[in-house]
Order: sequence, then C-alpha cells, then structure tokens
Amino acid sequence: MKPGIPKGTRDFTSKELQKRRYIIQTLQSNFEKFCFQSLETPSFENLDTLTGKYGEEGDRLIFKILNSGDYLAEAKKKNPDMSQWNSKSITRFISEKALRYDLTVPFARYVAMNHGQLTLPFKRYQIQPVWRADRPQKGRYREFYQCDADIVGSNSLWHEVNLILLYDSAFSDLNIPVEIHINNRKLLTAIAQYASIEDKLIDFTVALDKLDKIGLDKVLEEMASKGIGQNSLQKLIPIIELTGNFEEKISKLKDILLDLEIGQDGINEMEFIYNQIKEIELKSSELIFNLTLARGLDYYTGTIYEVKAKNISLGSIGGGGRYDNLTGIFGVKNMPGVGISFGLDRIYLVMDELNLFPSDTLQQKQILFFNFGDRECVHALKLIQELRNKNIACDLYPEKSKLQKQFTYAEKKEIPFVAFYGEDEINSKTLTLKNIKTGEQKNLPIAEVEDFL
Repeated sequence: MKPGIPKGTRDFTSKELQKRRYIIQTLQSNFEKFCFQSLETPSFENLDTLTGKYGEEGDRLIFKILNSGDYLAEAKKKNPDMSQWNSKSITRFISEKALRYDLTVPFARYVAMNHGQLTLPFKRYQIQPVWRADRPQKGRYREFYQCDADIVGSNSLWHEVNLILLYDSAFSDLNIPVEIHINNRKLLTAIAQYASIEDKLIDFTVALDKLDKIGLDKVLEEMASKGIGQNSLQKLIPIIELTGNFEEKISKLKDILLDLEIGQDGINEMEFIYNQIKEIELKSSELIFNLTLARGLDYYTGTIYEVKAKNISLGSIGGGGRYDNLTGIFGVKNMPGVGISFGLDRIYLVMDELNLFPSDTLQQKQILFFNFGDRECVHALKLIQELRNKNIACDLYPEKSKLQKQFTYAEKKEIPFVAFYGEDEINSKTLTLKNIKTGEQKNLPIAEVEDFL
C-alpha cells in the first residue's frame, strides 16, 4: 500500500517541533505568571458531553468514535426498524464517545465533576490537541493544539481585563504585533431585539461571524435565507457598518440601544474593560471594539475576544469569551466562567512567515564527535557524558569513516560544531572544535569547551 496520512493532519520534523516548543514554552510561562494552574483531560469524551454545546455547525464537526465490537448488530437490537435509520438518528446507537472538539467543554465537565474540591475562582491552563472534522485549508487542520486559559467561579470583569493583559504579554514575548478585537454577546442580543429577530439570534450571529470571510452582501444573503426579513436587514446594516474609534462606537450604540436593558448592560461592561485597559496601557497590542465579532459558539454569554496578527492575513490566532451557563448543562448552577485560547498552529505560521523565531530555538551547543576508532571512541564517550551533564548536546558518529563523510553528515544534520578527539587530544587532555558555519577551529582545554560554544 502507498503510505499516507489523513487530510488535515501533519508529521512534524525536529526543526518544526523545536519552534513549536518555543511557542508552547512562551505561552506556558505567561500562563503561570498570571497564576493559572495546569490541567489535562482525556483525548475523548462521552459523546453526549460534547453534543449540543457548539451549535448545529459545531456538532457536525465532532469526530465520533464507533462503539467496539459488532456495533451494527447492537444498533439493530436497540432500533430494529431500519427503514427509519439515517445518519443522524443512528449515531446514538453506534457511537457513545467522541474526540474532544475543544478544551472548554471538557473543562466545564471537569469543573462540574470536581466543583466541591475546587478553590474558587479556579484558574487553569491547558495545552492539548483537539480534533474537528473540518475542511482542511491553510491554518485550519483536523488535528491541532489549543492553548487555553480559563477562570470559573467569578462574575468579576477584572478577569476580562486580565485576559486582555495576558494576550498582550504573551504576544509581546513572541514579538507578534496584534489587534485584540472584543465585543459582547449582550450587545448582539440587544441588536437582535432592536431588529425584531430575537427568534433568529443564532442564525444572525452565525452569519455575522462570517463577515471577514465572505463580505457583507453574502452575510445579508445568508441572513435572508434563514428567514430574516428585509425590514430587519435594513435596521441591521447601519449597525454592521458602524465606524469610529472605541469611544465613538460606544456612544453611537448607546443611542441606538437606549431602550434595551440588555444592550445597556453590554455597553457598561465594554466601557469598564476599555477604561481599565486605557489606564493600564498595553505593551504592544491594539484593543479594537469590533461590533461584527460574534464567535459562533452558542455557549458565550458576555465579553468575546478575537486576536488577529498585524501585517499578515491569516484569520484569528486567538479567541474566547465569557460563558456563564456552560456548567449548568452538567447540573452545576451559578458557576460563571471566562476564558481565552491561543491558536498554536496559526501562531506558528505567522512567526514563520514574518521570520520571528529566534535563532536560539535550535540547539546551538550541539557537537558531533568524529569517530577515529574504538579506542578513541571509549575516551570520547567519557567526555561526551561530562558535556551532556552540562546540558551540551553531543553525539558520536557511529562508524570509523572518511572525515569527509562525517563532515557531510554534520552539515546535512545542521550540527553547528564538530569535535576531533584523537590520540593527540586524549594525551594532552584537550579537544579540537570546529565551527561548521564560520570555519573557525581551535584546540583548547576541556574546561574551556563551554565558553568556546
């Protein structure tokens, strides 16, 4: 058979993994500076834990796991009338588990199971892979990592402020200039009331969230196809096209949503967050009020975030929001939550395209010892062990070959230093090191090797 991998998945080389580790370590460092605790959950959950939390579109993208054994025979026992079978109705009979779609719902499940033992507010970060049966494209995969930070057990808007500061800190450390777009689902609910489409709220937000991808005309076309009438669309267009800076947009919305309590609540929350950030000041990020930001997931209830890199067109590289009702689905009421996610794979693409990875993400202290024969190799391995204990990466070429062959190996592997440890060096207790890139070569005492590197 011809070897291959499923669409939307990837193999990672050593270089790629070193760069990914750099991003992960930077994010992890920032999570811990902001006092989040680490957590991991299983790669698959019960199917009913995941379904019904992401909206109709999200549910379709969940990877279901077939039951073990003769799942079809078991399905026939439970539902023998095969004439009524279709892909949707049979799912619950043949699949009880699914790969996790994101980290938020599994986290909500964890909180619901352990809330009695948690000190609230509980702050956790999680860096693990998730899976979505999506259509693969640049920056969008079927298997990818999410890097989440969430807080549960508090309604305080200071959490929203701190999460913006976390975004700013992490992306500043990664040297990525970003725009942090924020909106509020309460405002979207109020706009739906203003346009008399309360019963079409989900259809409205799902379509609105596609504005950057498909443009205004297509968004309006999709809304109309979902039963949103022309009178309502005419009310929505001026709001969707609202211009101005943060304060100007807030001021205009206050007038439009004057008689809608939920709209005023959303405006007050946006003003609070904006005023605190203006007072504290961000390192390198720009905070933008984006009224068309909707975040298509059904569980968001308040502030919502989306982060976009400047100087590059690649969609969002982060997002999140407040979800005050998510644990209620699992029987635990009054457990408000808010969280953000960093898109590792898209961050990687941005950094790669803008050449932002520091050169020291690769192993700059790596040495290849040339093989001069078994006797020399014994002495070389003793020295290699000493250097490894000093966190210097070392390897020994496995065969006594021509020096040119060993040089070629080092060059292809991009090993920066090669070491000559033959009879003369052993007797004089020195080591000859050569920098492959510069050509510099020096014979020096063993104690000075680390300084030379």
